[in-house]
Amino acid sequence: MFRLKTVPLLTFLLIASCGSQPEKAHFAVHRPEGPKDFSPLSAGEKAYYQSAIEPLYENLLLKRGFNGSILLAKNGEVVFEDYHGLANFKTKEPITANTPFHIASVSKTFTSAAVLKLMEEGRIALDDKVEKFFPEFPYRNITIRNLLSHRSGLPKYDHFLDGTVSEVILVKNRKGKLVKRTRVFKKPLPFSGPATNEDLLQYMITYRPPIEALPDRRYSYCNTNFAILALIVEKITHMPFPEYMKKNLFEPLGMEHTFIFSIADTANYQPSYNYNRAPFKLDRLDCIYGDKNVYSTVRDLLLWDRALYMDKYVSAKSQELAYKPYSFERRGDKNYGLGWHLLIKPPDPTIVYHNGWWHGNNAVFKRLVADTATVIILGNKFNRNIWSAGKMSSVFTGHADTTRLEGSEE
Repeated sequence: MFRLKTVPLLTFLLIASCGSQPEKAHFAVHRPEGPKDFSPLSAGEKAYYQSAIEPLYENLLLKRGFNGSILLAKNGEVVFEDYHGLANFKTKEPITANTPFHIASVSKTFTSAAVLKLMEEGRIALDDKVEKFFPEFPYRNITIRNLLSHRSGLPKYDHFLDGTVSEVILVKNRKGKLVKRTRVFKKPLPFSGPATNEDLLQYMITYRPPIEALPDRRYSYCNTNFAILALIVEKITHMPFPEYMKKNLFEPLGMEHTFIFSIADTANYQPSYNYNRAPFKLDRLDCIYGDKNVYSTVRDLLLWDRALYMDKYVSAKSQELAYKPYSFERRGDKNYGLGWHLLIKPPDPTIVYHNGWWHGNNAVFKRLVADTATVIILGNKFNRNIWSAGKMSSVFTGHADTTRLEGSEE
């Protein structure tokens, strides 16, 4: 871990704010045009960032039970990284640079990119409907774009596959007025053991759990969307999604420690941990992918970050589509693109990010595209402070970040 001379956060922010700042972009994310924009950092600049990050790391994470890995980068260069704690509390195996973590909903950024890549190849269109690929799919007129932007209205599989069913009923309140209430009751599942994406699809076809809304009526964060997208990728490519991603994305980008966990990997399951170090056992939802189940390292995610800047996997044009906001029903500075959360606070540049949570895993992948800076934090022992520590991006912007970005922003 870096142990350099530190400066208080307030002092750093005051110094940074007094210096010359780049002109802030407004609504759109103006993505840099590739590697020529990565100006090499001087030794002094690296030391400056390191000394500014160190006290934030101590106060936001180390003093609050952090168990995981962290990396901050500027212009594609690492300015701070550390690996703290244990990968396995039973064997006492330490966390290293090569320890893969379940990155939870950050996985959606990869699923989105795979779909956009197939679009670029002319094998899919964003306005294609799901029934084109699965004729028996019972929910009609839902497009690929609806799935990517969480505007499908589909029910949440993490609700209807938990062995319970919810339904909305009308009841009279104390004033005699009819109001909506949700009633939950148990319903045995038609399969045992961990469910697969195919199990999910067949359940929806057979039992038709009720929709939350009609297509494109409103935003509702829903993991089902990305599980279905993974099935569509399999349908188009004739390859299992984990294999396709390995051969077409992870390996070409040099992401040697990144993979997708599936039903074939259950014998090698490594638990994550609750805040009290109690391990999470494998459960029935642990083998569904597309929405989650990518395992990666902070260094591999930096390779992913660089590849996006340099158009190594999807084009600048496709990324502009992904970073465009699609939902405006509610006011606020948070929105969602195609597989990416967006923080839009003009006149500041838009921040492109995705957080994640699954069992004991927390993840932060925050990209300050206009500043070519990135914050990556991964943990395997549940710790809500990991999401708050994404505010360490303040070292790159020169002003404090007071935005609350937790979990997957459901």
